[in-house]
Amino acid sequence: MFRLKKSHIILLKVIIHSAAFIPLACLYFRAFTDKLGADPVQELLHFTGIGAFNLLLLSLLISPVTKKLKQGILLNLRRPLGLYAFTYALFHFLSYLAFDLQFEWQLLISEVFKRPYIFAGILSLLILTALALTSTKSIQRKLGKAWQKTHNWVYLALVTIGLHYFWSVKSSLLQPIIYICFALILLLLRRNKLTKKFKRHN
Repeated sequence: MFRLKKSHIILLKVIIHSAAFIPLACLYFRAFTDKLGADPVQELLHFTGIGAFNLLLLSLLISPVTKKLKQGILLNLRRPLGLYAFTYALFHFLSYLAFDLQFEWQLLISEVFKRPYIFAGILSLLILTALALTSTKSIQRKLGKAWQKTHNWVYLALVTIGLHYFWSVKSSLLQPIIYICFALILLLLRRNKLTKKFKRHN
């Protein structure tokens, strides 16, 4: 059976960095050179929001794929995908804060309490921020067993991002429903793990 080597993982990481960073850099270059069309703010928000969701789904897909293919080395791809999911989510929030709200923090607080999808989005970003800050191997060693408990919050982030997307759409709901279905499939693949954790806390 073919076994992946460290060189293959390095190549896959290069592909991940290129596929995630270059489109994001090009997006903001086009935005600041006024080449994003009639509604550049909406383009920024949509691209970064969908990008964050896609990258989070891919990061959570790594574990079942690793288990299915029996290629444990693939787990090394989770961290870059997760960090890019956080990066896209952060740019999504900063674009909203800068271009939609003009850095009006009081307005942001008002929007959080007024609009459920904003609350879900902020909660998602807070969780992804916590996961990104604790993603290094040194932090993992310091936290020990608590590290895994912390990173299990990614499943809540998956749910809140799905809700944020679903509630924010004002026209066709087909695309957010498809995304939510993918998210539910990934959660179902972990049903035994999640059930054990739920029983442990009850």
